[in-house]
Amino acid sequence: MTALKRYVWAAAALLLLWTGAPRAGAVDCSAASAVVMEAETGRVLYEKQARQRRPIASITKLMTALVALESGHDLEENVTIRPEWTGIEGSSLYLTPGENIRLETLLYGLLLRSGNDGAEAIAGWCGGSREKFIARMNERAARLGMTDSHFSDPSGLSDEGHWSSAYDMALLARACLAQPELAKIVSTRAITLEGRALVNHNKLLWRCPGCLGMKTGYTKKAGRTLVSAAEREGMTLICVTLNDPDDWADHIALLDWAFGRFAMEQVVRAGETLCRLPVGGSLLPFCPAVAGEGAALCLAQGEQPRLRLELDRTALTAPVAAGEILGRAVYELEGAALAAVPLETGAALPDLAPPRRGPLAWLQERLGGAAKTMTGG
Repeated sequence: MTALKRYVWAAAALLLLWTGAPRAGAVDCSAASAVVMEAETGRVLYEKQARQRRPIASITKLMTALVALESGHDLEENVTIRPEWTGIEGSSLYLTPGENIRLETLLYGLLLRSGNDGAEAIAGWCGGSREKFIARMNERAARLGMTDSHFSDPSGLSDEGHWSSAYDMALLARACLAQPELAKIVSTRAITLEGRALVNHNKLLWRCPGCLGMKTGYTKKAGRTLVSAAEREGMTLICVTLNDPDDWADHIALLDWAFGRFAMEQVVRAGETLCRLPVGGSLLPFCPAVAGEGAALCLAQGEQPRLRLELDRTALTAPVAAGEILGRAVYELEGAALAAVPLETGAALPDLAPPRRGPLAWLQERLGGAAKTMTGG
């Protein structure tokens, strides 16, 4: 195989992962910052100051829960409450020093009732110390690509050194939806655990069709903050608003607008031929290049014909095995990379066979061997 070559191909129907958010026809939003993102591909469908850093209040607790669930601790283990974890201002589970409570109950209390004391208990227990847990929160944010985020406490109460953006919180929400236990907790309307009746603060679970829950937040500095997700007709959308005095109505309006304009479309299937590529050193001059996996994209009406396919692949020289990885097929819309699928060979091609020996060559070989035998050579 030789060095990478780049081929650009216009395509009438193919795929997408992210593009700048459409503006025309978008609904009004009273939030200082907002974003609507399709969960599977990460495509931004709507944005308003989405990368501006702002205080985020209790939606911080989505990161607290994610780090806790990834820490390896058993949800059934009992946590012994320490004095420094109790008496925290704001929303509370009313934990008492010396109390034993399951980690699972703390997580439900964190995400449904927004218990700030629960956040401190989870951080101290799962991190070994508050400081170590906060370091893990920032490490996880970095791995998620949350470049406009920094965490300084597990609850979101702090105003110092604690911020994120609507876009970054949507990235976090994608990771939370991919964590089954976390997704289950945020979608729970109400539950009673260990004698504690916990009711979800997220009113969208009752008001918004297909709502999967997520997290509410409020402080005087941050204003009202909200992360929500909803699924309709096989498409899941994430909505984030920061400093939004009318967040319930805005989330319903933004989600209704996005679900009404966009839909998931299967644009390529595994094994589908994307093009034919030249092959050196083979009797057959071309080899079919196929998609190594299928993909569905979140598309608005009229976008599919404007998609472009760019192939990043190695040059082919026989012999070629079927299913050999050539590179990737990247799909673009208006210059923005949307998605990529593996590009594979769709057939095996042998190299050029050596010319078959004629009868004269066979006779000369045999006579030469006989002469050597007679002379003892």
